Amino acid sequence: MCSDPNKVIDVTKAVQDVILRIYRWDSSGTWGEDGRLVDYKVPVPSGMTILDALIWIKANLDHTLSWRAACRMGVCGSCGMFIHGKPLLACQTQVLKLHADVIEIRPLPNYPIVKDLVTDQSRMIDAHTRIKPYIIRTGTPPEAIAGEFHQTEEELVRYLQFSYCLKCGLCMSACPTVASLQEFPGPQPLGQALRYVYDTRDEGFTERLKEIDNKFGIFRCHFAGACSEACPKGIDPAFAIQLLKKEIVKRAIMGCQAPESAGLMPVQQDDAVKAPNVPATPAFTVEQKK
Repeated sequence: MCSDPNKVIDVTKAVQDVILRIYRWDSSGTWGEDGRLVDYKVPVPSGMTILDALIWIKANLDHTLSWRAACRMGVCGSCGMFIHGKPLLACQTQVLKLHADVIEIRPLPNYPIVKDLVTDQSRMIDAHTRIKPYIIRTGTPPEAIAGEFHQTEEELVRYLQFSYCLKCGLCMSACPTVASLQEFPGPQPLGQALRYVYDTRDEGFTERLKEIDNKFGIFRCHFAGACSEACPKGIDPAFAIQLLKKEIVKRAIMGCQAPESAGLMPVQQDDAVKAPNVPATPAFTVEQKK
């Protein structure tokens, strides 16, 4: 894959022409009140992704076409779109592997449209912020901590899968509850809530509970599983939500206590200084100004 988000792919070795039927809309009404689908004929070489094709269209056919992208490597999660009937990352979806002569591309459902394929993901970002996606310590303030938290490999593995979230929003676009209930946080924030609930360094379960467990909260999920099918990293947010429901039931109804928080291992300054396996800082390759 190419890490340059603006590089136009070479199409001189195209093996097939494919029509990309792309949804166009802007606030000025250029494409009508409801927008419209516009066809673009693209020469497709082997390995061309949907994102490559969009970049080629913008460079050669229509410079007004808009979408969101950054890394071009399936890491940033910016290029989520509704491609050929499914929420997918454009940079990970190869045109020829869709096995279609005409491919329809629309903005992700369940989000307001900003322009063309660009959506406003404020709803997801706001809900993600409300669940406090960071380690919360109710005792010692973070600035007073000097050392490392002790955590076993088993404790790490318990939440590691759920820490790989890209915040791409595909799960939110696939969720039927997000589509029908504006107040529902959605699978992305709820899955991330479990990531911190399962982290033994965290003590913020009670703080997150008011956002997670309310009349519009986690129990509005009816386990359709569409979010997990859409997730490009295999995080399985539907499974995370069921595990989080279990934690709420255990702690609130059955009276189970939260697991003991991870202990703190103080820094051994002498060991840190003398550590033999830490390599020296590499020399500068460019002469430094004095």
